[in-house]
Amino acid sequence: MFTITIIIISCYLIVVAFVFFNQRNLLYHPFENNYNKDSANFSYEEIFIPTSNENNLKAWFHKKDLKQKKTLVFFHGNAGDLRNRIYKLNLIKDFDINFLIVAYRGFSGNEGKPSETGLYDDARSTLDWLKKQGVREDNIILYGESLGTGVSVEVAQNKKFAGIILESPFTSMVDAGKFYYFYLPVSLLLKDRYETVKKLKNIKIPILVMHGKKDKIVPFHMGQKVFEIANEPKFSYFPEEDDHMMDYNKNLLKALNNFFQSL
Repeated sequence: MFTITIIIISCYLIVVAFVFFNQRNLLYHPFENNYNKDSANFSYEEIFIPTSNENNLKAWFHKKDLKQKKTLVFFHGNAGDLRNRIYKLNLIKDFDINFLIVAYRGFSGNEGKPSETGLYDDARSTLDWLKKQGVREDNIILYGESLGTGVSVEVAQNKKFAGIILESPFTSMVDAGKFYYFYLPVSLLLKDRYETVKKLKNIKIPILVMHGKKDKIVPFHMGQKVFEIANEPKFSYFPEEDDHMMDYNKNLLKALNNFFQSL
């Protein structure tokens, strides 16, 4: 019995060590591509945004009128490249706004490896670049998709952006980690924590939270909690049948349009 106990403990410690040293490979999936067959039906300029570590981030910039129209800045999720979001951008382009979508370090052929602090730096570098193009802070709308919600919340704190959209948000990466790895001491192991809920008190701009109630990756109750804790003015779109990859149908587009019109 003693020998069996030692074997079980040893195996458990091996699993813990494996997860600890490989956690960023488990969290970030830059080469996992879906939706690559979509063709862009919007015009855009491919640009490269410099960061503090001298990397250049690939981005797509769709411009209509930088002075008179608001600009949506899209921070994507933890998997795939820019092409994976074409199906969304094909519809977003119909709104009366500009948009800028940027790929993080390690994604879409960019140099570097993703990490929490690295993605925050990428987001701030993107916003700094946009401001240098003459776009005012109060004309910028942040859009976070899944992991990108944690990035958006970080850079939105104590700022006067026009608004922020969170699609399929999580309360924190610790909570998400516990959902997947309930048998591990996630709070002790996790390096990249993305503490969204703790930061919401510092966001006092209009917020739209969108989350499918059948989300199998980030449980719906997390998005619901984000909405409940968020400051006013706040808006929600919680469809009954949507999974993590939300259906960009007329109802979602209406929710987006109503939010844009409220800003």
